[in-house]
Amino acid sequence: MARYLYQPSEAVAGVACGLYSVGLIITVFRIFRQKAWIWFIMALGIGMEAAGYGARIASAADTTARTVYIVQFCLIILAPVLMAGVIYLVFGRIVFHVVPAEARTFRLLWVPARWVTPIFVGFDIVALLTQVIGAIMLTATEPTDPDAAAKINRGKNIAMVGVIIQLVAFGLFTVVAARFHFTSRRFTDDFKQRLQAVPGDKYVTLGGNARKFNPNWRRLLYTVNISCAMILIRSIYREIDFAEGKTGYTQRYEYLLVLALPQVLVTY
Repeated sequence: MARYLYQPSEAVAGVACGLYSVGLIITVFRIFRQKAWIWFIMALGIGMEAAGYGARIASAADTTARTVYIVQFCLIILAPVLMAGVIYLVFGRIVFHVVPAEARTFRLLWVPARWVTPIFVGFDIVALLTQVIGAIMLTATEPTDPDAAAKINRGKNIAMVGVIIQLVAFGLFTVVAARFHFTSRRFTDDFKQRLQAVPGDKYVTLGGNARKFNPNWRRLLYTVNISCAMILIRSIYREIDFAEGKTGYTQRYEYLLVLALPQVLVTY
C-alpha cells in the first residue's frame, strides 16, 4: 500500500539531502575549527535532516515500504526542534556576554534573563517528546489495524499539541529576540569597552576571560533572528499539516514540502 497521496520526487529529496549534507560538513568543520562544541546539537539536527531526506529518496523509490517512510517522516519532523534548542542557547550566551549583569532585567527581555535558556529549552524538550510520540503513532498505524482511525486521530492530536507548544514558545522567543535586536544597541559601547584585543588575532577576550570571542556579536544576532523566522514558518506549516490530517491538502501536494525547505538556510 502506497504511503503517499502523490508520487514523491526522488530529485527533490536528493537536492534537499545534498543541501543538508553540505551544511553538515560546513558546520562540523566550523565546530572543530572554532571549538564551538555547543553546535554539536545543531550538527545532530542537520544530520537528522540529511538522513531524513536520504530515507525519503528510498521511500520515493518504493512508496509501499513502511520502515523508510517512518524513518524519513520522523527525522524530518523532529530535526528542527534540536535546531531551535541551539538558537535558545546561543541567544542566552549573547545576552550573558553583551548585557551587563545589572541590566539583565525582566523589563529588558520580558522573561527572567537568567532563565531564558532553561525556560525555552524546557519547552523545546516537551515539544520534542510530544512530537515523537505523535509521529510514531501516525506512521506506525496501518489502515487495517483495529481502531486505525482512532489511533491516527490520537496520534495527530498529540503531534499537534507538540507543534503548538513549540509554536507558542518559539513565537514568544522570536518576539523577545527581535525586540532585543533593537534594545541591545544601547549596550554596544559598554561591550566594546570591556573587550581586550588579542595581539595578531582577529578575536578578542572579554572581561579577563581567557576564552576568545568574535566581537561581531550583532552578526550572530541577525543569524538568530533569521533562523527564528525560518523555523517559525516550518512550525506553522507542520501545524496546518497535522490539523488537516493524512488526506488534507498538504498531504496531497509535494510542492508545499518544498516551500518549507528555506529552513536549510539555518544550517549555513
